[in-house]
Amino acid sequence: MLKPITLSVLSITLLFCAACSVTYPAVRLTEDWPATIRDYKAVVRDWTRKAQLHANYQEVCELVATLKSPEWRAAQAAHDADVRGLTGATRDERIAQARTEVAGPYELEVMLTTWDRRENDLDRGKKSVWRVVLIDEQGKEIEPLEIVRDRRPAFVVRAEFPSLGEFATPYIARFPRTTPILGATARQVRLRMSSTRGGVEVDWKAL
Repeated sequence: MLKPITLSVLSITLLFCAACSVTYPAVRLTEDWPATIRDYKAVVRDWTRKAQLHANYQEVCELVATLKSPEWRAAQAAHDADVRGLTGATRDERIAQARTEVAGPYELEVMLTTWDRRENDLDRGKKSVWRVVLIDEQGKEIEPLEIVRDRRPAFVVRAEFPSLGEFATPYIARFPRTTPILGATARQVRLRMSSTRGGVEVDWKAL
């Protein structure tokens, strides 16, 4: 039988672990344009994932990624139209533009914070410290077409992606559609970033 003090320590540990764990919502991993456009803040929160990599008791990096799904594009376009005060045909054109973008490459906003600033170099392609891939539910790795720095002012990026950290660098990562990651049968998609320091991964699970 555990002593009372041991139980207290155990209880505190369990509470601490519960407070640190993050449960992300399941999402619709489909190509379907949403019948109803939800509030942008809720949508961007649902499609954003975060993970950290530690080595030798030191934080190597923090990865935050938002998958620009059809639901995200719809909500972001409607939000943008509202902010700009677009109405009527002009608003419809903004939504239609977002809908056509769904047919383009898969796209993610990747926000990276590194302890060593020299390692924040995702836009260097094959010369980058990191290897970044999407992984479908069969485990097939998909190499990016390109990863470019999001050079918009930080306050503009943060208005669109509130999870952008103070010391993070935002990137836009585009992947080919040759291997579908979204669809009626898709159950999970993962984004993995790895280097000689280790690997970090985030995922989106289907409803």
